[in-house]
Amino acid sequence: MTPAQQKSDVDRAGGIGEARPHVHPNGEPAPAGPSVRIGGVQVGGGAPCFIVAELSANHNQEFEEAVRLIRAAAECGATAVKLQTYTPDTLTIDCHNEYFRIGAGTVWAGKNLYQLYGEAYTPWEWQPKLKRIANELGMELFSTPFDETAVDFLEEMGVPAYKIASFELVDLPLIRKVASTGKPMIMSTGMATVEEIDEAVSAAREADCADLVLLKCNSAYPAPPEEMNLRTIPDMAARFGVPVGLSDHTLGIAVPVAAVALGACMIEKHFTLSRAVPGPDSSFSLEPAEFKAMVEAVRVTEKAVGTVRYEPAGKEAASRAFRRSLFAVHDIAAGEQLTPLNIRSIRPGNGLPPRHWNQVLGRRAAREITRGTPLTWDLIQ
Repeated sequence: MTPAQQKSDVDRAGGIGEARPHVHPNGEPAPAGPSVRIGGVQVGGGAPCFIVAELSANHNQEFEEAVRLIRAAAECGATAVKLQTYTPDTLTIDCHNEYFRIGAGTVWAGKNLYQLYGEAYTPWEWQPKLKRIANELGMELFSTPFDETAVDFLEEMGVPAYKIASFELVDLPLIRKVASTGKPMIMSTGMATVEEIDEAVSAAREADCADLVLLKCNSAYPAPPEEMNLRTIPDMAARFGVPVGLSDHTLGIAVPVAAVALGACMIEKHFTLSRAVPGPDSSFSLEPAEFKAMVEAVRVTEKAVGTVRYEPAGKEAASRAFRRSLFAVHDIAAGEQLTPLNIRSIRPGNGLPPRHWNQVLGRRAAREITRGTPLTWDLIQ
């Protein structure tokens, strides 16, 4: 399903409308659950997974590269594009002592914070233009603000939602500022304890945030799959009563697909045109062919998850004819006893079900039965 199809029932000129209830491909209603709306798209409540292409620093400070990234994200089936709104000065200070140097164990080792953010930030004057381009391509565009000035800027830009980064989950004043906009809020939970998540959720609710999405996250770059603990996703949804998705920094697409199978309603993944182009985030980003494969795998997974069902599904009903059943495997004379030598349980399924085997054995043929005849009760005395 394309982003445009997801929101085809919404009159964008007239504001946000009510989405039609989502149904699975087999025509049955999807399981209900909490949901929010981001722009014209429903998130959670059984709606198709909301897939976010995170541009981060992968534009390499070139506006046209950012435009190419957005166009590629649309072609890959992304629902939305996400930016980051900060400058080096809104995040940190230019200081070279030990506290501001990035240590070993990350792709940014050896740099100081101010230097890294100077290489990675997205110029603010680009962002309204990028939003218009994304919207024209049928995608939503929103951003992660890192201070109050970024929130004010994004409000003027008219973003449909806000993202709180994992590292800012403990910045309760920033969370309250974002909540005060009345827009939906998405919060990543990398590194956080359950108490810290609860504190952030409480701060958002107390500041009148009505629409909240939490994202399971591991804030290692790249993140090892064995540390993802995706079973937290359904637990988090039950514990906090909100839609839950995944912000993923693992390599490849297996982890986000598994997350959808466990109920993730949103997937956020870093996106680059080529990992061969050096950049702060490119090494753990997906290239277009990979991102498209992820989107396709997610859509297949959504269909496969389906509903609780024990009856034959539509396509398999015809296969019932090839089950085993009771057949005459030799010619049987009228009055002859039925034994394991002249009847067997074989395919196909036109005769009596095999559960009647003990009832049939030892009884006699009501009339002549030729080899290859399915047994029915009228053939048995």
